[in-house]
Parts: sequence; structure tokens; C-alpha cells
Amino acid sequence: MTVYAAPLREMRFVLHDVFGVADKLTALPGYGDATADVMDAVLDECAKLCEGVLFPINQTGDAEGCTFKDGKVTTPKGFKEAYKQYAEGGWCGLTADPEYGGQGLPEALDCLVAEMIGSANLSLGLYPGLTQGTILALGALGTPEQKTYYLPKLISGEWQGTMCLTESHSGSDLGLLRSKAVPNGDGSYSVTGTKIFISAGEHDMTANHVHLVLARLPDAPEGVRGISMFVVPKFFDDGKQNAVACGSIEHKMGMKASVTCVMNFDGAKGWLVGQPHKGLAGMFVMMNKERLFVGGQGISQSEVAYQSAVAYAKDRIQGRAATGPAHPDKAADPIIVHPDIRSRLLLARSIVEAERALTVWTHMNADISHKSSDAAACQHAEDMVGLMTPIVKAAGTGFGSEITNSLLQVLGGHGYIREHGMEQLVRDVRITEIYEGTNTIQALDLVGRKLGIEGGRLFTGWLREVEATLKKLDGRNDLAEFTGPLKDAVEKLKSVTTWMVEASKTDPNARAAAANDYLRFFALTAFAWMWVLMIEAALAKKNDDADFANAKLNVGRYFMQRVLPQIGGLDAVIRAGSKPLMAMAEGAF
Repeated sequence: MTVYAAPLREMRFVLHDVFGVADKLTALPGYGDATADVMDAVLDECAKLCEGVLFPINQTGDAEGCTFKDGKVTTPKGFKEAYKQYAEGGWCGLTADPEYGGQGLPEALDCLVAEMIGSANLSLGLYPGLTQGTILALGALGTPEQKTYYLPKLISGEWQGTMCLTESHSGSDLGLLRSKAVPNGDGSYSVTGTKIFISAGEHDMTANHVHLVLARLPDAPEGVRGISMFVVPKFFDDGKQNAVACGSIEHKMGMKASVTCVMNFDGAKGWLVGQPHKGLAGMFVMMNKERLFVGGQGISQSEVAYQSAVAYAKDRIQGRAATGPAHPDKAADPIIVHPDIRSRLLLARSIVEAERALTVWTHMNADISHKSSDAAACQHAEDMVGLMTPIVKAAGTGFGSEITNSLLQVLGGHGYIREHGMEQLVRDVRITEIYEGTNTIQALDLVGRKLGIEGGRLFTGWLREVEATLKKLDGRNDLAEFTGPLKDAVEKLKSVTTWMVEASKTDPNARAAAANDYLRFFALTAFAWMWVLMIEAALAKKNDDADFANAKLNVGRYFMQRVLPQIGGLDAVIRAGSKPLMAMAEGAF
């Protein structure tokens, strides 16, 4: 069996000691009540829910899965009851507008709540997780009537939302979609089309489903410029069902307790959200929120895999330590004495802790961008969120797959069989690299769009923050073993970025060929920055908790000495250019 205890000490360290989130945010309008004590209380309550209610039905939910019969979906045993507790606890509206029943708490807190929920039960957490994007899109683009009608019930959890983008012939290329919306003459539209891969499109946990659907108006131009967004409820006020139905559900590799549907809209009645032909931009209001959420899903699976592998490694005895018996009273030593096992565990922990810090920092910037009255501060914070969104999503999920797969190896054959639960983590996390925009799409967004905005404004703004950290800590001998590698990584990142930009002027494939490797390079450098900030904070607290600080130092050293050096190989791969990829004729494959 897997094990999970909410890592509250680590979360509070990042929130309070590393970033001082409450001190920064309580000064902003609407966040006055988001004190450190309030944040701690929220984390405590979420931990109780996750450990006591959600986690115990994770493995059984995977084994049972969802069932489909006569157009209806039944979720696994215990899910409906667990979701009811979740909704009644107010978790659906943690960050939502208080005007519509939300609690209005910061995103920097919510990302840690979402991580705990994902660790406890990734499948169940996806149902209300997607609704957060629906709430955000309707809150930003909906009419006053749409907000008043939909938001209170979405925020309370009585209803849930979906995003209906993908069609069988158009995956990531939304410009190819064919769904149509015809005006009815009364302000509504008849929406017709079939959407696939719709998470939570149909199930038995809520009274209604609110679909945000991309479709084309009759006068729509071709491509992505002709997409509009519509809100299509499953049920109307009179209890009658709209002309929308689940046609089938997918049989998946993982996340089997989270239903994925084929949804048929047969002249379903819907209403325009936002401006005609501006639906894609509107959907990205929702999509960017979900991309950060999915990055957190990768962290969540890495965390529970780490905890489970540590528990096993301390208990399983095999062989002897190279330096002699560590436990001479036993027939063999626990496998945690072996260097390979320790390396797998330390790799996981060094990445997870850096990812968590970067995610909190990114969400803190999202809070600032939403609430600050300082225009320059808002713009910089928005820039940082834009730059980091593809990194948080792709690195969180890419490393999530690597870490869960590596830690399965710690359990050996026991990791491969179902009852120990590790193979579920490998299966469940794999989709996170694909949905909400594949990780290659994230990498292409980073190198093809984010780096080029206004001559590199986003990248330059981020560099200023990192270099300010290095300047502040210059001369700190106790931090030199951390600041030195960070400084070197930043210089290498600047150099390879310049090389890639220049190479793309003569090679149209240069950026795409480098994209995935460049994103990993950037992520590792950003993680190194997080480690410097964490080590600084840990040393400041060393007298209060020496064991915690020493553990931070050891994990940070592992990252700097055995993980960050990967950038050397990535640098060489990027500079090899596109020729090794593009030289071979298509027919030779």
C-alpha cells in the first residue's frame, strides 16, 4: 500500500519562511484576512480531509473505475460521499469571489491545497479542479446574468463545470474544429458537434454539469480566429435535459476513477460567453489556470511516491551496506543504505521541494497581478506568471513521470504489482504530460512566444529577480556552495538563449528542435534559484530546528552537485541544432 501524510512542515516553510506570502498579500485589497494563521488553519483542515477521507478510497477507486450505462456514469464506491464532504467544506470556492459565495483566499494557498488533494486522490480531485477554470472564465467573461446564475452553484459545488475543446480530428490544433452554433433569435444558440476527452463530462456526483464549449458561428472566419465560446448546461431550471449527452467513456491507462467522456451536442441550447469569434482567447483564461493546476498534479504524485518509497526502503532488508553491516542484529540491512536507493529518493525530494517552491512563487505572483494597485508591480507579476506557466506545467508533470517511475524501482517486483499502489502512480501521472496542452506545446510556447514578447521583457524581468538574489547574497560564505552553481547556471542559460534566438534567424526549425531541452534547462535553473532561497531561509531558522535545516542543506547539496549539472549536457544538445533531427528523408523512417 502507498502511504501519505500531508507535508505541512514543508508547505509552511515555503509559505512563511521562504516567501513570507501572508506578509506580502495581506496588504493587497481583498486579502486582508489571509493571515499566516488563517493559511495554517486551512492547510490543517485540508490535511484532515485528504488523509482521512480522500486517500483511503484512492486505490479502491482505481480498481473499480467508472461505469457507463444508458448514458449515465457511476463513479466508484465512496466517491459521491467524499465529494459531498469536500463541497460542504467549502473547498470548491476557496479562491472564488465572495460576492458569489467564494472565500476569496489567495492562489498561493490554493496551489498547496490542490497538491494535497492530488496526492490523496488524483482522480477525485480532477472533478472539482476543472470547475475552478469554469468559475474563472465565467467570472472574467460572463454577463452579469450568467455570473449570477452559474457562479453560486459552481462555487458551492452543487454543480460542476467542464471545458469542451477537443474533437476527434482536431487535437491540439483547435483551428480545425467543426462544432457549430446557430442563433435561435432569442439570444441563445443551438450548439451541435461531438467533443472527445472531456473530463467529468457526465457523472453522478452533482445535480448539473455546465459545459464551456468551443464552436463556430455561421459567419465565422476560418481557423482559430473563428472560434466562439458558449455555456451549455445539462439541465434547465424546469428539470428538463438539454440536448447534450455522454455517448461513451474512455478506457484509460490511468486515472480510472476520473471519467473521460465523448460528449454529443445535438442542437443543445447554449449562450455566448464573451465576444463572438474570441472564444479561444476566452478559453485560455480557463486553460492557463488549469495548466498551473496540472503542474501541481505532477508534484502531488511525486510526493506520495517519495513517501511510499521511503517507507518501503526503511523496512525492506536486502544485502549489506558497502561499509559493513549497518544493522548487524538483522539478517540484512534496509535497502536505504544502498547508494542507488538514496540517489532515487534524493532526486525525487530535491525536485519536489524546488517545484513546490516555484509553484508557490508563481501563484503568489498571480495574486499580486490580480490585486495590486501598482500598475508596474501588476505587469511584472503577470509577466512572471506568463513565463513560468509552461515551466510549472511541463516540468512538474515531466519530472512527475520520471520520479514515479524511478521510485517504483525502489520497490522492485513489489512496485510492479497492483496491491502496493506504486504502479497506479506511474499510470495516473502519465496523462498530465498530455492534457491541458502537451508538454511539447508548453515548450514551444516558452521558446516561440514567451521569450519573444517585447524583445524578451519576460525573460529579462525574471533574470533581474534572480540576479538581485545573487547580489544580496554576495559574500555569504555559508551560501557559496549554492550561489556559485546558480550563478554559473544563469550565465549558461543566458548564453544558450542568445544562441537559440540567433540560430532561429537562419534555421526555421531551431527553436522547435531545442524546445523541450531548453525548457528542462530553464526549469533546472529556476529550481536552483529556489534552492538558494530555501537554503537561505533554512539557515536563518537553524537555531529553531537544526534537524530540518541540516536536511535542507543535504538535499540542496544533492541538487546542486548531482542534478543541476544536467544543464551541461542539455547545452550541448541544444547547440547541436535541428540538423540531426531533420536531415533524414521522411521515407527512411
